[in-house]
Amino acid sequence: MKTTFVMHRALLSVAGALVLGGALSLPVAAHAQSAPNPLVRGLPDFTDLVEQVGPSVVNIRTLERATADPGSGGPDEQMLEFFRRFGIPVPPGGATPRGPRQDRGGAEEAVPRGVGSGFILSSDGLIMTNAHVVDGADELVVTLPDKREFKARIVGTDRRTDVAVVKIDANGLNAVRVGDVNRLRVGEWVMAIGSPFGLENTVTAGIVSAKKRDTGDFLPFIQTDVAINPGNSGGPLINMRGEVVGINSQIYSRSGGFQGISFAIPIDEAMRVADQLRSNGRVTRGRIGVQIDQVSKEVAESIGLGQPRGALVRAVEPNSPAAKAGVEPGDIVIRFDGKEVEKSVDLPRMVGNTRPGSRSSLTVFRRGAQKELSVTVAELEPDRPERKAAAPESPKSSATLNAQSLGLTLAELTAAQKKELSLQGGVRVQAADGPAARAGLREGDVILAIANTETPGLKEFDAVLSRLDKSRPVNILFRRGEWVQYVVVRPAR
Repeated sequence: MKTTFVMHRALLSVAGALVLGGALSLPVAAHAQSAPNPLVRGLPDFTDLVEQVGPSVVNIRTLERATADPGSGGPDEQMLEFFRRFGIPVPPGGATPRGPRQDRGGAEEAVPRGVGSGFILSSDGLIMTNAHVVDGADELVVTLPDKREFKARIVGTDRRTDVAVVKIDANGLNAVRVGDVNRLRVGEWVMAIGSPFGLENTVTAGIVSAKKRDTGDFLPFIQTDVAINPGNSGGPLINMRGEVVGINSQIYSRSGGFQGISFAIPIDEAMRVADQLRSNGRVTRGRIGVQIDQVSKEVAESIGLGQPRGALVRAVEPNSPAAKAGVEPGDIVIRFDGKEVEKSVDLPRMVGNTRPGSRSSLTVFRRGAQKELSVTVAELEPDRPERKAAAPESPKSSATLNAQSLGLTLAELTAAQKKELSLQGGVRVQAADGPAARAGLREGDVILAIANTETPGLKEFDAVLSRLDKSRPVNILFRRGEWVQYVVVRPAR
């Protein structure tokens, strides 16, 4: 009714102009001719895309072997997937059994465990999905859009990227077309097909909200506002050309349901993983043996780097490729193999995509200057528990007036402490107060450098500090446990 009213009002205005005088109608026509073409030309129609891609999207049910309890009703598999995937406690009596239960009088059988989606990569039955969809399943059942069902086997999974490839014994299937993620633009319309809560062949649509969203070590995700819910995992994200550009994988949610933000794995990253899974059944990645962190604007300015960029090396693993190449804690890696490291998350992706055994170049920023290094990339090993450094001894404290001006009470490292921490030198914080405490320094920290200058002992620390302008902020590189980082200490005003 509101639209109709506006239309009628516009017609009355034109009619009034014509009645009052023909000349008044000319500006209306002239204005209409000079109006610019609108940017929005109408909403897209997804019907052809659904017909084109729909036959390539499958439903994946995961089963596990357990003893069925004839005295209880079976749990709803979609709701259990909902609870499991998003960390919601399972209601009492609603947990899926995970092993044979004794003295219940039931027979062991395959019971529903979860539900997800996938899409056909090749006509002979290769299917891509998420690793978390198939992880831990005893059996996989793939249902095609034409309702045919097949038992599937896992070709390979990669938890780090959440990509999996499974195989069914079938031929003549409709494979998807893979798109170019580099052509994907923010604001572009995209569509998802999947099985949210087990509702097969459900179509939702939205736009690309952002690209290269950092939510994982090895993946820059595509962010969309396409409605994604439990069961959509592993399904395709499709552009308006009918090409798959991503795998729907995660949502941001406080309730477990869709809240307008969802994430998809870029298909180019997923295909690189899938190729290795098909060839070797696993993914090999490069590693150089460093722990890294981001570089803040404050630190970048204080050490002379300028803009915040690169990856701050907080720790170097002993006897690692980085250690052998001469990388030191406190270095900032700004280029790898000639490519700029814009953010800290770029470095593990670059190294991870490098073939183990390759020799690569590293450009690091160290104490005000760039340094070129060469490193031989090793193969990434399975995650190991973090080794906790032993607490160093507490030698007799010592302090100088210069250190006290920053609120620091310092001590020399003993020979035993240097050996324990694998350090050549440094000064240990015995107490931190005032400016130092506000910057985040605390007892037990080991200061390695101040104002881009190494401090192997108290004498060197005091000498550097005595030359500095006490009214200006100063950067300090320190080690806490096995981690190295920068702080900027601002003098009291």
